[in-house]
Amino acid sequence: MNEDEKWMQIAIQEAIKAEKENEVPVGAVLIKDGLIIAKAHNQPISTNDATAHAEIQLIRAAGKIQENYRLTGASLYVTLEPCAMCLGAIMHARIKRIIYGAYDPKTGACGSSENLIHANCFNHKVDLASGVLENECKQLLKNFFISRR
Repeated sequence: MNEDEKWMQIAIQEAIKAEKENEVPVGAVLIKDGLIIAKAHNQPISTNDATAHAEIQLIRAAGKIQENYRLTGASLYVTLEPCAMCLGAIMHARIKRIIYGAYDPKTGACGSSENLIHANCFNHKVDLASGVLENECKQLLKNFFISRR
């Protein structure tokens, strides 16, 4: 297991927490200098907050922990490709790297539905890795939605 897979496993554990709370199973973890800064999962239903995606919850928690809204040098691992809202927050937080598991052809903003990674509206550039533990991440989502039908 490589470093990306190691950290994605922790994001998957967060996604499982979301599923247990009847939320869409998406989890995230923020790593800096080989240490976990924060972990989070989807919570829009339980918080009645449309912005409470795993990435936003993670950025909020990490900002408080770091006492800084800029999270430079950090890597964000998330089980599902970020949407436009989350990508915008990632860019504003100056996160160095995004690593995601499952592709999101409906709302993914990192290349699947749209590719906003290099959009002119962002002056920050982020490194991107995709498909890390993709099958595990995809299966969590698939099982969740099958159980809801």
